[in-house]
Amino acid sequence: MKQDKFTLMTETPVEALVCRLSVPSIIIMLISSLYNMADTYFVGSLGTSAVAAVGVVFPLMAVIQALGFLFGQGSGNYISRALGAKHTEKAAKMAATGFFSALILGALLSGLGLIYAVPLASALGATPTILPYAAEYMRFILIGMPWMAGSLTLNNQLRFQGSSFYGMIGMLSGAVLNMILDPLCIFVLGLGIKGASLATMISQGVGCSVLFAGSFRNGNIGVRASNFSPSRSHYREILRGGIPSLLRQGLMSAMTIVINRFAAVYGDAALAAISIVNRVCMFANSAVLGVGQGFQPVCGFNYGAKRYDRVRQAFWFCVRLVSAGLTLICIILAVFAPQIIALFRKGDPAVISIGARSLRLQCIGLPFTSWQVLCNMMVQTMGKSLQASFLALSRQGLFLLPFLLLFTPFWGLLGIQISPMASNIASFFVAVPLGIKILREMKETP
Repeated sequence: MKQDKFTLMTETPVEALVCRLSVPSIIIMLISSLYNMADTYFVGSLGTSAVAAVGVVFPLMAVIQALGFLFGQGSGNYISRALGAKHTEKAAKMAATGFFSALILGALLSGLGLIYAVPLASALGATPTILPYAAEYMRFILIGMPWMAGSLTLNNQLRFQGSSFYGMIGMLSGAVLNMILDPLCIFVLGLGIKGASLATMISQGVGCSVLFAGSFRNGNIGVRASNFSPSRSHYREILRGGIPSLLRQGLMSAMTIVINRFAAVYGDAALAAISIVNRVCMFANSAVLGVGQGFQPVCGFNYGAKRYDRVRQAFWFCVRLVSAGLTLICIILAVFAPQIIALFRKGDPAVISIGARSLRLQCIGLPFTSWQVLCNMMVQTMGKSLQASFLALSRQGLFLLPFLLLFTPFWGLLGIQISPMASNIASFFVAVPLGIKILREMKETP
């Protein structure tokens, strides 16, 4: 069965293969976005401060994602290259090491977060009116941190093995349960904003269990405790493949905190509006990330098998597909921006006005992320950690923070809204020459 998978990944026409792997990945990314959007939607009935609290805790969710992607992408990149080179035993040890390491570190961070929950909520940007909601919402998220990170790790490992379908089933089971439990916990049980985070914690635990079971199906590398090998060489490979994801997610968390603090000056409505826009844009970006994640196992297997022509062919196909799709999505979002924001906070005109303008500005810059994200995923999967880390740093570190510091004193809230758009465009022009260079090197390699 493993030989059949090798043949599938290295001989199937890349366009058909990428589409086959991308559909489950896109669904997974949409589902991940729905986890956050469902909470925002149901919490919207509790008031503007409650919606803003969900936005304040968003950087913590980004930290959990960073942890899951560090171990998931780090181990997954290695697994796909090892399977491409037919080193199955090495892949099995890496799978166990990545998963159990994510659980252990997640548990340690969870304990620290629970001890300092209120100071942590304040540090994330909660104002005095938002702080009680943020602290309540955060507690169950922190309790669920170990299996939330483990779930993301397993999902990435399955995806890099070309088994996105099992990842989709695991994530879908959790998302459906989350949307059922949200209104039940918030309204029926009367738990308020605590109910939203309790629903997320439970549903993520169920999803993790399903993903774990999926690792033993259809020729996948089963995650066994006996293969847990916490060696220096394994962690070096995990860091090599996962640091770019850690930097990308970590910087996103840091920049969200900075934006929250900048926006808090303009009131809870501004903070709530930006929180909603972040989730809508995450939903839109699912197309880019889903196709990119469908591309990564194709890239990893064929790069490991030295089929560089297939890597280049798959990359260009994904760039064309994603650019067209994301442009269409952004046009729709821009046209219906007020109506989309109103879905989450219908009774607050200030939130709708600020959110609609923020969303339309974001839609100008989002199509430029297609090349940058796909290029980053390609070099990361190839094990080129330095180039991938630079690309991961460029948008958030090189451009977004300087733009916020430059634009906000002159234009106020508008400067905060313009900065993400400008950073997307600027990082595109940094990524183009680097990507072209890597593609040319592969073309010239026999």
